[in-house]
Amino acid sequence: MPERFVFSDLRELFGKANEQKSGDQLAGLAARSDRERVAAKQRLADLPLAELVAQPLIDPDNDDVSRLILDTFDQQAFRSIQSLTVGEFREHVLDDRTGNAELQQLQPAIIPEVAAAVAKIMSNKDLILGAAKIRNVTACRNTIGGQGVLGIRTQPNHPSDDIGGILLAAFEGLLYGCGDAVIGVNPATDSVETVSTILTALNHLIETYQVPTQSCCLGHITTQLAALHRGAPVDLLFQSIAGTESANRSFGITLAMVREGREQVLEHHRQRDVPWVGANVMYFETGQGSALSAEAHHGVDQLTLEARAYGLARVFKPFLVNSVVGFIGPEYLYDERQIIRAGLEDHFMGKLLGLPMGCDVCYTNHAEADQNSADNLLFLLAAAGCNYFMGVPCSDDVMLNYQSTSYHDALAARGLLGLRPAPEFLIWLEHKGIYRDAKPALLDASSRHRLMQGLESSLEKVL
Repeated sequence: MPERFVFSDLRELFGKANEQKSGDQLAGLAARSDRERVAAKQRLADLPLAELVAQPLIDPDNDDVSRLILDTFDQQAFRSIQSLTVGEFREHVLDDRTGNAELQQLQPAIIPEVAAAVAKIMSNKDLILGAAKIRNVTACRNTIGGQGVLGIRTQPNHPSDDIGGILLAAFEGLLYGCGDAVIGVNPATDSVETVSTILTALNHLIETYQVPTQSCCLGHITTQLAALHRGAPVDLLFQSIAGTESANRSFGITLAMVREGREQVLEHHRQRDVPWVGANVMYFETGQGSALSAEAHHGVDQLTLEARAYGLARVFKPFLVNSVVGFIGPEYLYDERQIIRAGLEDHFMGKLLGLPMGCDVCYTNHAEADQNSADNLLFLLAAAGCNYFMGVPCSDDVMLNYQSTSYHDALAARGLLGLRPAPEFLIWLEHKGIYRDAKPALLDASSRHRLMQGLESSLEKVL
């Protein structure tokens, strides 16, 4: 006999229309069979977009992220698409006649639940094709996200926050043409003293070499601001965020704190003698499963909550947004298949909502994944126009104890797909002899010696 599936509300429909994820199964939200999943996708495809706006998945009276999303999206622009169903909107996004200009014009009219719904009924290929159309460009000390550009965040973490080790790893990244997105350090100790020391050291390195890039120390937002008040140079203000008020509370943040922090950094920039090329000063990291791990998901699936985090992020006009796609572990994304799917979903949804999306293509050592898994997602996302990836020495983060992508991976992706570093950074690389004709060059002995002198000078200033 034919099966008939009934979905009690939008939250149940969204959860069961999602691709298989161990996190949704853990929360009891996943479809019980492939047939139920297909039925949910078909029902979701027939929903008008207006219904998704009219029926918030999480009550805005009880959640400030919901209120922020509904208060800030462009209702006037939404009228042009409100009569479309989710399936029709998917067709519009993928239509060859729909390009970057048309999609960017629509971005303010799209709420996260719409982006999530569209992603749920797309194949992996669809997610790549849709995201590849969109170029969201941002600017701080340089510009990231342009056509043909692949940036890299150099991640020179150290298990004891040793400044010499951090600077050596950052310098190595520069020699590989990495670091144009940001030179960003996750501190082992989240203290004002440690964050101040790291920010000061990275700034010395950037100023010594006159590198057109930005630095960041990824401590808690309150720690970074305390360091700023003590005189530390803050280029980008970092914070992990999630898609519900209660999940953000578990991170120790409120929307007011993020808003005030951004204003303080903008004022700080106005007081510094730096040739800023733009005013995007925030750096956010997210990841599917974060709200569930904090028991703050309100019965909503992890893909949709991730989209809501992006809706929050875009209000603050960030320079970088990074989905740390496999970091949270196999409890939420079990294996290579689920990690790859989540990475493609996150990138597409973020791009559709107007964000400068990057991805930490990573996995933990207890996940059913390996370096080949990371290679697969790296090149799929590079083809999709991802703004930036991580550059971790040898792809093994010795402080966070997880596997990511390396400086060598960055060279491979750029070389195979004909991609370049950020334009200002590329000019600097060629001036230093590290690149020639937009490609990596072999350094002669005198060039290596000259570059090493700058590193020695930076070390002398901070050690």
